[in-house]
Amino acid sequence: MNKFRSSQPRLQGTIAFALVAAITAPAHATDGYFQHGVGVKGKGTGGVAVALPQDATSIGANPATATEIDHRVDIGVEVFVPDRSAQISGNAFGLNGNYNGNGANPFVLGDVAYVRPVSDKVTVGIVFFANGGMNTVYETNPFGPLGGQGDAGVDLKQAFIMPTAAVKVAEGHSVGASVVGVVQSFKATGVQPFAGFSADPANFTNRGTDWSVGVGFKLGYYGKLTEGFSVGAFYQSKVGTGKFDKYAGLFADAGGFDVPESWGVGAAVDVSDKLTVGVDYKKINYDSAPSVGNSIASLFQGVPFGASDGPGFGWSNIDVLKVGAVWQASDKFTLRAGYGRSENPIPANETFLNILAPGVVQDHFTLGGSVQLSSKAELSAYVMRAPTNRVSGAGSIPPMLGGGEADIFLAETSGGLSLGFTF
Repeated sequence: MNKFRSSQPRLQGTIAFALVAAITAPAHATDGYFQHGVGVKGKGTGGVAVALPQDATSIGANPATATEIDHRVDIGVEVFVPDRSAQISGNAFGLNGNYNGNGANPFVLGDVAYVRPVSDKVTVGIVFFANGGMNTVYETNPFGPLGGQGDAGVDLKQAFIMPTAAVKVAEGHSVGASVVGVVQSFKATGVQPFAGFSADPANFTNRGTDWSVGVGFKLGYYGKLTEGFSVGAFYQSKVGTGKFDKYAGLFADAGGFDVPESWGVGAAVDVSDKLTVGVDYKKINYDSAPSVGNSIASLFQGVPFGASDGPGFGWSNIDVLKVGAVWQASDKFTLRAGYGRSENPIPANETFLNILAPGVVQDHFTLGGSVQLSSKAELSAYVMRAPTNRVSGAGSIPPMLGGGEADIFLAETSGGLSLGFTF
């Protein structure tokens, strides 16, 4: 205990850093624009966590798993390197070329989680993490020939703050609930050519950073059906947020940018006393957030940007499947591996505007591990690689903008470390 107390100033500094990173650093597209998992252990297992809790951050995936977690705190830091680009061809107005959107790289993210049992049946906790966003900076503006000035890009940051409570309702079965608080910011630059299609062109681009907040909820279930076999499920509501007033002419409903709803199920089985395998399925309903899910097609039917139920990025709802394994190599070492497959949310006819937000990676390969530093402390790490995925445009640039096609590309590499302390 004295060792832990002597490390408290260092621990408090690490927590503060992780909180700042979670709130100020942009996350990036993996499952659409959401992270592929929560916490270093979960991410190292391919993002599997709905029925496979491994540390305090697991409550971010399924609040009911809190009852399976000891009194502990986990602090994680991650370095994220996306590789985003675009290619335009066949355009009559001079947009043709290859464009690199990596004007800002790399990014540092953070997460912090704390769980505490308060009785034999009730456990409470809280988790902070970055779980959505997109950043692009095109130093050569793809829209320059149409009048785009300066760098082109967007910077969306989202941090989730989730106070959680879970209750054992029967032997081996728990339910949980979280308040889902979201703090988000947004900035757009260099897209002046599209302001003429806006209901509020003065609040469309180059307006600096704007902020909004919102509140929703998440419900979860966790159950041990037999010894060594568990299942779980969650539902997260759409999070209605305040409007980005500085971008009231860009986003539907005068600056609205809600967080889409999602739901999922999972299962985990102990194959042996050393090996556990888990699988998660998740559905993300991007069409529940008009600025994300609405098609740009309505723009060419007379509905301007920023209007009620106006044009958006045209993202489709997606299915996500994750598979992961945890191997207890020894009392001191644990190894992890995983794979995740996300559907591509961006249709071929929506690629032009999504040069700004090319959230198209689909395959995620992960490795991870933990080492027990003492009876009360452990160090965990993970790496993830999402290979380049290309979405080729088909009818993506309208004739009024010179026609042709926009192809978008994204690849990602990330890695992280976390410290976990039990009490």
